[in-house]
Amino acid sequence: VQLVESGGGLVPAGGSLRLTCAASGSDFILNVMGWYRQAPGKQRELVATITNGGSANYADSVKGRCTISRDNAKNTIYLQMNSLKPEDTAVYCCNGRRPAIFRDNYWGQGTQVTVSS
Repeated sequence: VQLVESGGGLVPAGGSLRLTCAASGSDFILNVMGWYRQAPGKQRELVATITNGGSANYADSVKGRCTISRDNAKNTIYLQMNSLKPEDTAVYCCNGRRPAIFRDNYWGQGTQVTVSS
């Protein structure tokens, strides 16, 4: 399974970005897909996840500013990020996994998001 992210970039504080993650190379559905981020010197943290049924979960730090969505037909998820802050600067990585019984966990290479103050 390959997860390919796109949409990162440099934006000023208050700006918006839309990240995309496309999954390919599998004949199964990734039950949960999501976004995680890692800033320099910090641990990786959850941003948002979404199930194939559309149930979303957000980190408190992005609630109200970010919206995760999913197109199951395209095996693609999106993260719309608004009102970006300098502390949102990080490498954003896409993750996908099936139910826990399968014990798989897939990651993309990541896309850099930089928010200037």
